[in-house]
Amino acid sequence: EVQLVESGGGLVQTGGSLRLSCAVSGFTFDSYSIAWFRQAPGKEREGVSCISSHDDSPFYIDSVKGRFTMSLDNAKKTVYLQMNSLQPEDTAVYYCAADTPSYGRSWPSDYWGQGIQVTVSS
Repeated sequence: EVQLVESGGGLVQTGGSLRLSCAVSGFTFDSYSIAWFRQAPGKEREGVSCISSHDDSPFYIDSVKGRFTMSLDNAKKTVYLQMNSLQPEDTAVYYCAADTPSYGRSWPSDYWGQGIQVTVSS
């Protein structure tokens, strides 16, 4: 079965950068949908970025567009979220999630990582 393990979180100052990693096992890279979600204190979980084997490029929500970059290294079986120009509003627990097989028609929800804390100090 699919397993997702996040790493790379931590504490960073406003304007700083951080790169999250999500190691994937038991994955079918020919057909997949992988996303980063986040949940800030007192708020609902929201999707941040999503990639699919059937899409041309990743999708980003407006609040992170131009600052965050999602990528997948098939050889390392790892998905990344490069976060630049971080703001206190980015503080949240970040999760990676995946569907496989998937045709990229919705945010993935079948498999989830354990979550990792990202804290941006002001």
